[in-house]
Amino acid sequence: MKSALNIIKEQIDHFYLVRRLSLYELKSKNKNNYLGMAWEIINPAIQIMIYWFVFGLLLSRADVTMGGEPVPFISWLIGGFFVWTFFYQSTIQGSKSIYSRLRMLSKMNFPMSIIPSYIIFSQFYVHLIMVLVSIFIYQLMGYFINIYYLQLVYFIFATLCLLFAIALITSTISTIIRDFHMLLNSTLRMFLYLSGVLWPLSKLEEFPWLMELMKLNPLYYIIEGYRAAFFGTEWYFITNWEYTLYFWGVVIVLLIIGSRMHMKFRRHFIDFL
Repeated sequence: MKSALNIIKEQIDHFYLVRRLSLYELKSKNKNNYLGMAWEIINPAIQIMIYWFVFGLLLSRADVTMGGEPVPFISWLIGGFFVWTFFYQSTIQGSKSIYSRLRMLSKMNFPMSIIPSYIIFSQFYVHLIMVLVSIFIYQLMGYFINIYYLQLVYFIFATLCLLFAIALITSTISTIIRDFHMLLNSTLRMFLYLSGVLWPLSKLEEFPWLMELMKLNPLYYIIEGYRAAFFGTEWYFITNWEYTLYFWGVVIVLLIIGSRMHMKFRRHFIDFL
């Protein structure tokens, strides 16, 4: 627990540096592209259209029921896919954030724990733009801004906490075992189909044990929370308070494990150059 508190304190003390580095990371990543940061929006938009074409048109995916009301598949897909994109990019980039910057770290004087933080924050700015784009699209579709949008603040914060806890673990393991990053990439691609992003888990109602098992994925909690806000169905984190307690229990455990691993190995990270 002490390691986790030390890591949290480092994030607070160096938050200004995290913001500056995250903006620099975002700009440098896209500086050689003609469309610049617009590609951060174009790429997931293209993927959404592909999945909608395959699942929505070719496979004739039916409307999804949200709060007792049918929701068109494309609307339902948008509500979860932008969250998945944020999760996927942050996890992948966060896992290699330390070992890909070891030479830079040997010349810098700041805690290594802020490296995953500013990588996640560089993706967070893109996510905020995607949320605004989603809101605009939903206004055109007839799903207008409502009081349930307030819970977006909570779910965005919950997503950041989950991502940081995961990044502490994966960045440490990836620095020690480089092949882990490749394994993680493959595993996350599989999780796209197991997190309720492309199809509702309610289709497994004939197999309740399997549906409950898949709901143990904390990402499902976040995705459903975003959708509940966009479609104005419920205060998801309150009506599913048991799930909320479970989610934060998972985050705290991951944070404690990640903090211990990071604090134990970070003084030896430079040795892996």
